Amino acid sequence: MSIPLNLLPAHWYWVATVLYGLLLVHLIRRAPWVRLKDKAKLNAYLGTCVMLMVLWWIKTPLLPGTEYHYLGTTLLTLMFGWRLAMAGMSFVLAASALNGEIDALNYPLNALIMGLVPVMVSHGILKASERFLPPNFFVYVFLAGYWGAALAMVCAVLAAWAVLWAGGAYSFAVLADRYFPLLVLLAIPEGMITGMLIAMMAVFRPAWVSTFDDNRYLNGR
Repeated sequence: MSIPLNLLPAHWYWVATVLYGLLLVHLIRRAPWVRLKDKAKLNAYLGTCVMLMVLWWIKTPLLPGTEYHYLGTTLLTLMFGWRLAMAGMSFVLAASALNGEIDALNYPLNALIMGLVPVMVSHGILKASERFLPPNFFVYVFLAGYWGAALAMVCAVLAAWAVLWAGGAYSFAVLADRYFPLLVLLAIPEGMITGMLIAMMAVFRPAWVSTFDDNRYLNGR
């Protein structure tokens, strides 16, 4: 789902660079890096990022800017919180840049669309479930995990399409006729994979999932 360099006006990429720069400053100053001092959590963090790097190379051969792959942003968000998740997505995108899939100038735009948008959607759904729904294990897995990942994918895709349409890369008719029906097909596997992984880790490796609280989701406190 990476947007190539030649599809949008140049100033779009420069605006995205400024916004991403501000985001990086915030992450450097406010991200809970202390969590990664634990060797097991650091290995889990790096291992998850490497897994996503590999999965991102498996994508559908569609029009430039409309290729799709497993995102994994919800997985990172639930495991490490939104700030470390955004930092992890930046690492994954850096691997794509080193692989020649994106350039330095369109890196920030892709980081905002494929990283910040789905990460914040995942974070918002988690916080909404914590506030409005009972503290239940299945609520966490199915809403924050499954549906959070599915909706995060949908929002990231819609954000990419909105940018491509507003930037004049493709007409709305082309995007609507060819790719809107794919949203469900993209959201379901994203949700299923993330939901299963989160459920397994919450049971067998709860220390890896920083947003999972045993007292809240198992004891109802």
